[in-house]
Amino acid sequence: MSTIIDRFKLDGRVAIVTGASSGLGQGFARALLDAGASVVLGARREDQLRSLATALDPSGQMVRTRRTDVTDPVACTALAGLAMSEFGRLDILVNNAGVGTAVPALRETPEQFRNVVDVNLLGTYWMAQAAARVMEPGSSVVNIASVLGLIKSYAPQAAYSASKAAVMGLTRDLSQQWSGRKGIRVNAIAPGYFESEMTAAIPGDTLNEFVDQTSTLKRLGRQHELDAAVIFLASDASSYITGITLPVDGGMSGH
Repeated sequence: MSTIIDRFKLDGRVAIVTGASSGLGQGFARALLDAGASVVLGARREDQLRSLATALDPSGQMVRTRRTDVTDPVACTALAGLAMSEFGRLDILVNNAGVGTAVPALRETPEQFRNVVDVNLLGTYWMAQAAARVMEPGSSVVNIASVLGLIKSYAPQAAYSASKAAVMGLTRDLSQQWSGRKGIRVNAIAPGYFESEMTAAIPGDTLNEFVDQTSTLKRLGRQHELDAAVIFLASDASSYITGITLPVDGGMSGH
């Protein structure tokens, strides 16, 4: 007899994580493995991917890696193909690859703006397309958006905020197209500010002051708090949820 905890288990399933070579993506890979899934990791930094795979899975049984630039649809197709050739299935996509800038709008160049949109929005779309072409009913796509698609930023981030808001719209539309017809649920997570390499690089107390003023919990989030949301949306625990964006932001979007 199954229990409620069984709804969260991912035994026998296969997941792709993009942007897996550092930051939140590494945590997502570890959490998916802990929940029982085999994982295929994609990112542009191949050496870091290999190091992560060795650390996560010394036996080499549960993890595969491939250098992947999500702005290239052919590379996205190849990553989905690796999951199929190595594990015979693809059940979960965590669309995590992303970049950000903090450039005042009147100084931001077309190339800077396009690069952010190319990775954050188009890369999410190309990877979702590639995954959905091989996924079976019961699969799940989890797009990583941002709380900055919902609220204002403390820094000038027009390209990032616009691209992440667009990911939320993309999530709704792909859910409408795929959930009923193909049985593939599509949801998004909107993280607030988390303890990570990116936030650690922000100088001074600017970020901490912003979080203190805008977050109900008045602190940065922790990796395991975001991991739990990813596992929820990836697993059967959320089988009646599709097309939503789940804020995991300490109450920022509720202010």
